[in-house]
Amino acid sequence: MHQGQGIRPEADVAINEVLVRRLLEAQYPELAELPLSWVEAGWDNVVFRLGDDLAVRLPRRVSAHGLLLNEVRWLPFLAPRLPVAIPSVKYRGKPAENYPYHWAVVPWFSGQSAACVDVKTRDDLVPELARFFRALHVPAPADAPKNPVRGVPLQARNVALLQRLEHYVGAGKNELIRLWEYALQAGEYAGPQLWLHGDPHPHNVIVTPKSAQEKIRLSAVIDFGDLTAGDPASDLACGWLFFSDSGLQEFRLSADNALYDTEVWERARGWALNYASLMIGLEQSDPLHAVGAHGIEMLLQGA
Repeated sequence: MHQGQGIRPEADVAINEVLVRRLLEAQYPELAELPLSWVEAGWDNVVFRLGDDLAVRLPRRVSAHGLLLNEVRWLPFLAPRLPVAIPSVKYRGKPAENYPYHWAVVPWFSGQSAACVDVKTRDDLVPELARFFRALHVPAPADAPKNPVRGVPLQARNVALLQRLEHYVGAGKNELIRLWEYALQAGEYAGPQLWLHGDPHPHNVIVTPKSAQEKIRLSAVIDFGDLTAGDPASDLACGWLFFSDSGLQEFRLSADNALYDTEVWERARGWALNYASLMIGLEQSDPLHAVGAHGIEMLLQGA
């Protein structure tokens, strides 16, 4: 991919420690004296750590605002139904004169991003991640959030995917195009609209460090901004991004759900290409670049 295909969108509001401190002082003064430190600026949100146990998430662009509101609305409902910790909102921040969006204070989860852990070590996560999806992938209510780019028919991603592949400069371009065409031939999902995380890549999974005596453990699944309902293949694509070939095979067996149709894994392979082709266009310093490169490698080796 040439540079630019996966560059993060520009922010439309400046967010810094001074701004966050003022928001806390005005709306939650009991939190305002806690230590505050910048963590990262993602595609949609800026994150600050607040004290030892909390984090502040603030949308950095207008399109992210609605995504945060989805989390505020639905994560308290989903949290008790899942076997893994998720960032259910503790405090709900409102727009202010110096900041136009709602924002949230959520739990801080200790550990590290799974994107910063090698692939074979991530295979340790197969049982827990499979359990998470079996619990999450249940029929959603009619008023679940809508998302135009997650859980939708693969054909809806065709134009964007082919545009990215036009700029792909690595080996196997023709094989990837054929893989995509094959995935498009899988039947369109006709089952119940299931709850979906929407963006379950390794950088949205927090793990505990591995010791000499223990396997790595899944601490939390975060960033539910793309939360929606639809085709579970959109989520199951994470298997190609997380795991080795043997880990992927174990994940497919462990995560399988009676609500999935017979072609879900064929579509999931197409979704994996959709995600990996975007991630590989990021700067090499971005942890998701390596995730995308691994996904492409898995797909080309026939996993």
